[in-house]
Amino acid sequence: MDSQEDTTLHMLFFPFMAPGHMLPMLDIAKLFSARSARCTVLTTPANAALIRSSLDRHAIQILVIPFPSVAAGLPDGCENLYSVPSPELEPNFIKATGTLREPFRRVLDELLPDCVVTDMFLPWAYHAADELDVPTLMFTGLSFFAHCCFDSMAHNDPLGSLPAGEESFAIPGLPHNIKMFKSQILNLARDRPDILEVIVMSKEVERRCYGMVMNTFYELEPDYSKHYREVVGGRAWHLGPVSLCNSDATEKSSRGNSVSDGYESCLSWLDTKSPGSVVYVCFGSGCHFSTAQLREIALGLEAAKHPFIWVVRPRGEGEEEESWMPEGYEERIAGEGLVLRGWAPQIAILSHGSVGGFVTHCGWNSTLEGVSAGLPLATWPQFADQFFNERLIVDVLRVGVAVGVRSMAAKHEERELVGAAGVQRAVRRLMGSGDDGEERRHRARELGRMAKEAVGSGGSSRFDLDSLVHELKERRIGKMILK
Repeated sequence: MDSQEDTTLHMLFFPFMAPGHMLPMLDIAKLFSARSARCTVLTTPANAALIRSSLDRHAIQILVIPFPSVAAGLPDGCENLYSVPSPELEPNFIKATGTLREPFRRVLDELLPDCVVTDMFLPWAYHAADELDVPTLMFTGLSFFAHCCFDSMAHNDPLGSLPAGEESFAIPGLPHNIKMFKSQILNLARDRPDILEVIVMSKEVERRCYGMVMNTFYELEPDYSKHYREVVGGRAWHLGPVSLCNSDATEKSSRGNSVSDGYESCLSWLDTKSPGSVVYVCFGSGCHFSTAQLREIALGLEAAKHPFIWVVRPRGEGEEEESWMPEGYEERIAGEGLVLRGWAPQIAILSHGSVGGFVTHCGWNSTLEGVSAGLPLATWPQFADQFFNERLIVDVLRVGVAVGVRSMAAKHEERELVGAAGVQRAVRRLMGSGDDGEERRHRARELGRMAKEAVGSGGSSRFDLDSLVHELKERRIGKMILK
């Protein structure tokens, strides 16, 4: 009991293989490693190759288990949701992850860590860990606000009692009056039964696991942190914004992936722009747009007359890579606009002094990264929790302007088209200098300041992290005494 090894925590992290889930969990592993925990990340060979360089400097071990890509009807080596060539194959990927239970169980049996941190899309990992009396912390990648919205929708069914002809409704029982359109709520039973099955299992695990680790900070959503604990019911720790653990330039630029083409010239280009003048446009790793929508975005950004960086996701299978681009577009925007294909160093871009606004899909990671940078947001949600996050950004935090998307669709070709004029209007409002714009920017800067304080010494997220580490160490010591 006197040796250092006796009280050193061993944490096993098992992230779902998609950028929006892997990156924050890897950041959480870095936070525990910085608290002298021995951390191991379990993933598949292709994903290990992507993350190894960012984890080596933190002395975090990586273990790999095979992923059955070909057996699942996926291309050989397709081991990440980001690399699935078309949305129609995403159910194959979700199903394939379920086959990892036995390999995970064998790793767990060999390592016997003090705690497993796993993802809501891998709920069976809890049951494997529970059989070995290893506590499980679940990571969902959601805000407290979104958790509370989902819980209210499930328990109160406001759509079921909505009068015929009514298009909008209020989500009952929340600290704020949150109004939505019924067209913004996805019918998972109809559109994604594969996801619904996993979510049902995940909600059961959420009630039974050791607790939740949350990528958020108390000052951002205090009413919903309290509502989650007291009404939804569950233990949870704020650890975020976890992306702020990437403090040096190398980690900001290469976090969890290789960067897009022209990344260095991108940052050099930003150096030539005036402070706060550039709008950054990025819709995350999971959002697909039709050719028509990409064309409207291109024309709208050009018409807005603000310098911009726009990250365009690679096209899907069977789609021409540049078929969306208006003729002569890049020549016309030369010097005033950059189009990046694929992956971009988002944290490095958002934290650059020349960037003054962020057009986002409202994914929670991107939302927090924009908030941490102290930027106002233009909201363009697509699916999942993103429409809820839009309401938090626009109505509760009041740091955003809505592009105006009123409906959710499972397939990108079925989504409503936002015209160039709508894109232009949203960007100009986001970057405008009127009273509303100045107030938004002031609130955004204050949130950015609070985000950094939360993860600093004496901050709320630092306190929760230290408390969780202490609690898990006490549990470890207690088990050793009983032996």
